[in-house]
Amino acid sequence: MGMGIGLLGFQTTIANSVTLSGTGVHSGAEVAITFHPAEADSGIVFQRMDGDQAISEFRAVSSQVGNTDLCTVLGFSPATSIATIEHVMAAIYALGLDNLLIEVHGAEMPIMDGSSAPFIEAIEQTGLKALAVKRRYIRILKPVRIESGSSWSEFTPYDGMRFEVEIDFDCPLIGRQAWKGDLTPSVFKTELSRARTFGFMRDVERMWAAGRGLGSSLENSVVISDDDTVINVEGLRYTDEFARHKTLDAVGDLALAGAPFIGCYRSYRGGHKMNANALKALMSDPTAYEIVETVTRRQRAAPREGIAVSAP
Repeated sequence: MGMGIGLLGFQTTIANSVTLSGTGVHSGAEVAITFHPAEADSGIVFQRMDGDQAISEFRAVSSQVGNTDLCTVLGFSPATSIATIEHVMAAIYALGLDNLLIEVHGAEMPIMDGSSAPFIEAIEQTGLKALAVKRRYIRILKPVRIESGSSWSEFTPYDGMRFEVEIDFDCPLIGRQAWKGDLTPSVFKTELSRARTFGFMRDVERMWAAGRGLGSSLENSVVISDDDTVINVEGLRYTDEFARHKTLDAVGDLALAGAPFIGCYRSYRGGHKMNANALKALMSDPTAYEIVETVTRRQRAAPREGIAVSAP
């Protein structure tokens, strides 16, 4: 599944359409999404549906990102926006899927079990199909770093796609954890895809009172009690599930570059907002990266269409 980053990559789509349904974590409403195959160079496109009419359409690139407070949202108006795309985008990006039309019957993605695993299963069930057009990559040429208080994130040159994500919580159960590794479809599947979103009971209760997180439950979130224990009966899926989930989120947020990047992304105490701002900082500095088609030492530069930087 998907091409190794070092290979000559052709663009991909899925072989057949596939539908998933579940609950929206913020609305608590039932939502259904359908992945459809798409032609080369169309990118990942989300359509919000009302019956069989599309009421909005967004390309999954950083210029289309609105709010990043609790999740990553495409669009700027609640009436037409599409929320909580990061777990879906992480699966798409990690498997090397370039072109897809996603029809969304609802205002957000279904949260499923709070991880990317159900989306990986759906994509693998239909399979990937190679298209006759070369894939473009974003190669990082020099470090780009942003800081916010004690948090920071940066892109650095690296021969491959690497993530180094460190978290540091004032909570004994989580504390300081990091996940570091080169991202391939198999690494994502085994080491990151099953890591679930997490939260603290006190925050969940506050969100419910504010009418947010209405679909949040022990079925789709790791919940930490006020005495720093995991409430979920089955416990954690990985001892460092928290750091792995933050890495999964980072993969999904950086997927909005519009092409796979060749480089290393490091962050400390980051989140959706930091990930989005780091990507914006990278894209706003044309000397920090180049677009290449073939991942070899001597490559020819490719046009920038369809990369986040040139999105309308």
